[in-house]
Order: sequence, then C-alpha cells, then structure tokens
Amino acid sequence: MSKTKIANQKYPLKTFDTIPMLKPHTPLLDGVDSPADLKKMSTAQLQQLADELREFLLYTTGVSGGHFGSNLGVVELTIALHYVFNSPKDQIVWDVGHQAYPHKILTGRRDKLTTIRSQHGLTAFPERHESEYDTFGVGHSSTAISAGLGMSLAMRYLGKRDKVVSIVGDGAMTGGMAFEAMNDAVQQNADLIVVLNDNDMSISQATGGFSKHLATLWQRGLAVDIDKNGDAIFTKRVISSEDRRIRHYLHMANEALDDWTSRLPNKIVEKLAEKGIPKPSQLETLPEKIANKLIDEVFPENLFKAIGFQYFGPFDGHDVAKLTQIFERVKQLKGAVLVHVHTVKGKGFLPAECDPITYHAITKLKKINPAQEKSVPVDSQKPVPTPAKKYSQVFGEFICDKAATDKKLMAITPAMAEGSGMTEFAKRFSSQFFDVAIAEQHAVTLAGGMATQGVKPIVAIYSTFLQRGYDQLIHDVALQNLDVMFAIDRAGLVGEDGATHAGVFDIAFMRTVPNMVIACPKDENECYNLLNTCYEHIGPSAVRYPRGNGIGAEIDKNQAMYPIGKAALEQTIDANATGTGNVAKKVAVLAFGTMVKTAVTACQNLAETYPTTTFFVYNMRFVKPLDSELLDTLLAQNCSIVTLEEHQVMGGAGSAVNEYIVAQAAKTSQVLPTLLNIGIPDKYIAHGSPEQQLADCGLDVAGVVKQMQTILS
Repeated sequence: MSKTKIANQKYPLKTFDTIPMLKPHTPLLDGVDSPADLKKMSTAQLQQLADELREFLLYTTGVSGGHFGSNLGVVELTIALHYVFNSPKDQIVWDVGHQAYPHKILTGRRDKLTTIRSQHGLTAFPERHESEYDTFGVGHSSTAISAGLGMSLAMRYLGKRDKVVSIVGDGAMTGGMAFEAMNDAVQQNADLIVVLNDNDMSISQATGGFSKHLATLWQRGLAVDIDKNGDAIFTKRVISSEDRRIRHYLHMANEALDDWTSRLPNKIVEKLAEKGIPKPSQLETLPEKIANKLIDEVFPENLFKAIGFQYFGPFDGHDVAKLTQIFERVKQLKGAVLVHVHTVKGKGFLPAECDPITYHAITKLKKINPAQEKSVPVDSQKPVPTPAKKYSQVFGEFICDKAATDKKLMAITPAMAEGSGMTEFAKRFSSQFFDVAIAEQHAVTLAGGMATQGVKPIVAIYSTFLQRGYDQLIHDVALQNLDVMFAIDRAGLVGEDGATHAGVFDIAFMRTVPNMVIACPKDENECYNLLNTCYEHIGPSAVRYPRGNGIGAEIDKNQAMYPIGKAALEQTIDANATGTGNVAKKVAVLAFGTMVKTAVTACQNLAETYPTTTFFVYNMRFVKPLDSELLDTLLAQNCSIVTLEEHQVMGGAGSAVNEYIVAQAAKTSQVLPTLLNIGIPDKYIAHGSPEQQLADCGLDVAGVVKQMQTILS
C-alpha cells in the first residue's frame, strides 16, 4: 500500500584529505575475492567496507594514475549492486566505465589494480576478455541502456530469468542514444533496471535542460520510495545547503511541499481538507489513491515517468544500507524501472569534492626515497626546462587569438572543454562558446546549421568521438559543402586509455568524403598555422593532432597560410656529405603529421648502412588533397616510396598514395615504383605508454628502420 514516511538519516562516512603512499590496512576488503563474499556481511560491515574500499582506491590510483573522482563517487553504489544482485548471472552493465575501478576490485582483481592502464595490466575500462563480470566492453558514453536492453531481450527469448542492471551517469544521459534505448525498452515491455548515477557532472560541469530537470527532482526534497511489497512510498528528504544543484534552483523542500495545494485537483484538496492538509513536518500515512495522486502531481514533469519507466528516487547514493534495501525491492518488479541516485564525484576525498574537474583523473604520484633525496646534490643555478606545450593548448591559443580579430568564430564542444583546451576561450568569448553535452551527432549538425548563417563554426572533438558523428559529417556538412572546421584532438594512439579512445580511423573515414580537406601538422607551429589555414579555407576541413605534448617547436603566431594540398621537403639525407658519391637508389619517405621527426631520424640511421641511397623526407601536411605534383615527379623518377603515419594502414594516408600512384602509372604506362606503407596494423592496440604502443606497432625509430630495410636490401 502506498504511504508516506520520513527518509532515513544517512551514515557518516570517513573522509580523507591526502592520498596514502603506503597500502592501507583493509581487513574486510582483503577478504573479498568475489561478490559472493559480500553477501556474508552485515550492513555495518558493508559501511566499513566502503571506507576501506575508498581508502584502497586512493592508494592504488596514486600508484597507477587513472580515473579518480568518478570512482570515489560510486563506492557505496557498487557495493550495494554486487551485494544484492547475483553477478555474473545477473548482468551489471557500466556506462563509459571510467567509474568501474570499485567493480574491478570487488570481482577478483583487487591485487592487480595497481597495474591498471599499464602494459599487460588491467584495462582502464570494463572489457569482456578480462573478466566474466565485465558483461559489455565500454569506453564511449550512453551505450549501457542499449546493451542492457539487448541482453534482457535475448535472455527473455532464451528463457532466462536473470536480471539486467545498467548504470548510467547523468552526463551520459545527455547522449541521444540513451533515450533511444529507453524509448525502446518501454515499447518492448522489457525487464530492465536502469540506475541513474546523478552527480551533476560528466568530465566537466553538467549542462543543459536535462541537468536542470534532474536538479528539479532533487531540490524538491521529495522522493518516490518503494516498500517491501513493491508499492510506491512518498517520502521527504533532507536537503543540504551545500548541494551543487542549488546553482539551478533555490527553492527548497518545504517550499515545494507548501505548494502542493496550488497544483492538486480540487477534489484531492477537498479530501485532504477534511483531515487537515499535512504540513511538511507532519507527513502521515495517506490512502493509496491520494498518495499516488500526490506523486503524479508533485512530479508532473518527470521525464522518466513520461516515457513509461517506473521511477524511484532520488536517493542518497552514499547510503549503502538504503541502496541495498531499494535494490532488493526493485529487483522483484517487472518491466522498465529507473532508480535515481545522487552521488558526489570525488566523495570522501575532500580536494576532489571541492574540485571534481581537476580530479577527474590523476597521474601517478612519484615515490620519494628520503635517503636518495639527501644524497643527490641540487644545483640551484641550473634552469628548469620549460615543458613543451600540449597540442590542446596550441588549439586553445589559436581560437582565442583568432576570435580576438574575427567575431564570426563559433566554438563547439561535446562536453570536452577542459580536455580540448577551451576553458580560456569559454571565459573570454562566452557568447561564441557552445558546450552541447555528450551529443556528438548534435554538435556536428549544429555547426552545419550555424554555417548556413555566415559564421565560422569550429567543432573541437576527439578523433574517437567524431566516429559517432560520421553520418552528420557526410550528410549535414560535407554534402552541402558547408564552411565547418573540425579540430580533431587525440588523433593517433592515446597510450594508457587504450583501444577504446585511439584516434586511428579518422583519416580512413574522412578522406572518402567529397569536399573534405584534411591536414596533419608535424609540430606545434604547424598545428597553429594549419588551424589558421583550414579556418580561412571555405568549406569543410579538419586538422588532426595528437594527444599530449609537442616537441617544443616555437610558434610563429603571424597566422601563416600554407598552400592547401602542398607538401614540403623536410630533409635530404645522404651518407655522402658532399653529395659526390655514386647514388644507386632514391627513397622518398612521405611522412604525415608527427611521424616527420621519426622519419628523419630513421633515415639518418639507415644512411649509414646504405651509403649509396639518398633519402628524401617529405612533410606531407595534407592527406587530402595530396600533393599530386610531387607524386607525379616521384613516379617519373621511379623513386621508391615509403609512407609513414600514426594511423591504420588500411584506408589511411598510405592507401591514398597507393591509389594515386597505381592509377597514374596505369594512365601513363609507367612502371610502378616500390611502395611500402608503414602504419598501424589491422588490429586494436592494447593500452600501454605511448612509447610502448609505438614500439608494438613498429612505429618507433627502430621499427621504421627494420621495415624500411625490406626494400633496401
């Protein structure tokens, strides 16, 4: 029977302000080798386990580096899920997966967690090959409800009665795919539990109408609870004045409750008046029909209920006792259910709670040996070298410089303002900055719409995320030849983030699109000026640049313009310094992007072994259009051609060179030269350091030398 009650008081959690350098004492956690071990614990022990798990997370992430705030925020939620549900038979699906470290710890990988993101260590995200508890491989946003629904429908068909739980963040809910799946779940009458982990964040601050909608549900101080019979319970919650969502709405719980009468039908008001309308502090059990009507009226615009989900919440996501109670009850229900929990990103670590953006992820902490530190002399006069700029910093400087002189510049990001280097631009040019949340498809088409009005939109996006907007790039931008520039960050291998975030397909999927211009800078200076070149170009264009720091090249900010589709001879390398030796062979190395430096070093090494060979290293700058004049010259000279790129060989820049050379040779009846394409092979590259990944692909200097020797012997 539906009724009302006052919500339970939350358990005081242990908090930390430093990251431990030594492994903490965790007696309960040390006894958890699988979720089955959780089920033997009492509620009090679960609360102690949460404290131990949080402290262990602090320690291990300090050792390995990695995602930080999001994992601290789901400690209690993860414990409750594995306590109640029978994984791996019950399928627990994490969205994105950067919050899955506690899940890994509780599913038999505790002692390996310090290896996370390291070569041959645990992956940064759930992966099916790593554990039977990782039900679906993730890394991109907004997929968990679709995957969970697919599991549920297949299990229904196979006659299985196990449960499926999809855990989705409020940031991921801004991706349209999540709502496509919810719509279909209702249509299919599927048994599916969706847990909305609402922390008012993605990587950056959550934005948009959906964020405000969740704030409305939370700030009312009301909740839809569930009793042991599965019936709805109308409750009042305590709201903290420190709650982040107050930035959206200042009205508090009592105001919402006092406003009941203004929104209830007259018949209900009259019925309540017979007993006296309850004040917020005097909630009593109400008849079922009236309680249900209150729920409908006080949550009239609840989006999830409108779609057709059974909605419960919002609940305190750090109250492990309450969460276990809720999950025990909702798992008995049939149909599509959504449990709304509120968590704090960085919970329990005070610096992360205060600054969740900075503490989204951390690097490894350096271990200091006091004895060694004292024995090493310090030269106070020695200057500290200035680190090279990150490519995202170069992009950030360019858009600020350009916007200062061009008011038509519009910058768009799908929830990656910090990662893409746009924070300064957002402050200085707020009316020209658009964070559209995790909505890559929308970001691309939004830019197309802007371009029709004579402004110049720049879509700043990671290569791996542009994959999600491919149809929009073709249909909504390139087909109409609209003036949109794509600033593609994280192009190439991305080190510890692994295969899910690698930007190694964009050349292949963009170069087949008519009207596109694709540029690949070799260093920071070329990045800045190729951004300017493509910005001034009329039509769709893309500049792709890697993750991390450049090589320290000085940037000329006079905003140079490079001829589109023209390469530059970077260096001629001949072991005969005078150039008078007997040159028996010519090799042209066509290097794309940051592979130019590797190409020069590799050819310098080879020149010592092959003194009768002259190496011509070209900085190609553009994948599309290619420098056809250069290629015609190399073909006429029967020069051996090597292409070098940090991208898949299949369909990449080398493939484009091959296509042109083969077609021209057939057209002009010339002999085909020797062709060698060096790039990433047809496989996914496992996580590791950038250096390890390049070596794995044969894209370090030694690997390039070895491959080039096959055409020189």
